[in-house]
Amino acid sequence: MTPSQLKAKFRREGRTFTDWARENGFKPDQVSRVINGRSPANYGKAHQIAVALGLKPKSEAAI
Repeated sequence: MTPSQLKAKFRREGRTFTDWARENGFKPDQVSRVINGRSPANYGKAHQIAVALGLKPKSEAAI
């Protein structure tokens, strides 16, 4: 899924990324950086967020 597709999905569902972040134990600002491409999400918390959002596959190994 691409960030654009993810944003559209959330809009259709009437959800916010802030709510999603809090429900899943992440900081909203970290989620925003991943979604908007300001964080490459190659490892650490950003990678976990990208996987949880479906932006990266679960099988992709974190560096």
